[in-house]
Amino acid sequence: MSFITTDRVADGTVALISMDDGKANALSKQAIADLIAAIDEAEADPAIVAAVIAGREGKFSGGFDLNVMRGGDFGAVVDLVADGGDLVRHAYMSGLPIVAACTGHALAAGALLLLGCDVRVGATGDYKIGVNEVAIGMVLPDWAMTICRERLSKRHLQRGVATARVTNAEDAIDVGFVDIAVPMEDVVERAIAEAASLSNLDRGAYAKTMTQFRGDVAQTMADQTQADRTAI
Repeated sequence: MSFITTDRVADGTVALISMDDGKANALSKQAIADLIAAIDEAEADPAIVAAVIAGREGKFSGGFDLNVMRGGDFGAVVDLVADGGDLVRHAYMSGLPIVAACTGHALAAGALLLLGCDVRVGATGDYKIGVNEVAIGMVLPDWAMTICRERLSKRHLQRGVATARVTNAEDAIDVGFVDIAVPMEDVVERAIAEAASLSNLDRGAYAKTMTQFRGDVAQTMADQTQADRTAI
């Protein structure tokens, strides 16, 4: 059963894509497929000017489904992680601006999803944001390295990736995971306002600009996820 829902907000101009499984908002194959489908549905609606991807209070996403990641099936792990790369790339290259409402913890694949979004609104407070793979005995896949190098501050790459440093939302602004930090109760509302403010953008021009601006990085990510799948 999907925990991804979509509502039309801001007078029907913004697609609010919400994740809420009541737990960690783990990114399973189904959740990833549903998020991609929700982005596609928003792109297909000419009334939508931007989309917001929001978590539940206290949690944006804790990363990939641990049942798969710790299940002992190497092929299933590689496949899920490659799906995650497809999701991040899908958001990154969307024909619509994507705003993240980071409503709490965003770790591992949850933090990588933030890097695929255009504008990121984070919640102030004791919430952790970052790619903590090295600390839990994992290595970031090549596609994740690519998006980290592209979106994170060069000053923070060593600490943020190699030494798995996690931060709160305020500090994550300087690192590059977050653009705006507001109190928890204001995160979704602010993200919707940021999305609605992009109504002045021409959709066709935006999509073409994203192809020129991000196309090379997106193609590299696509090649890397394909290589991972081929290696299974």
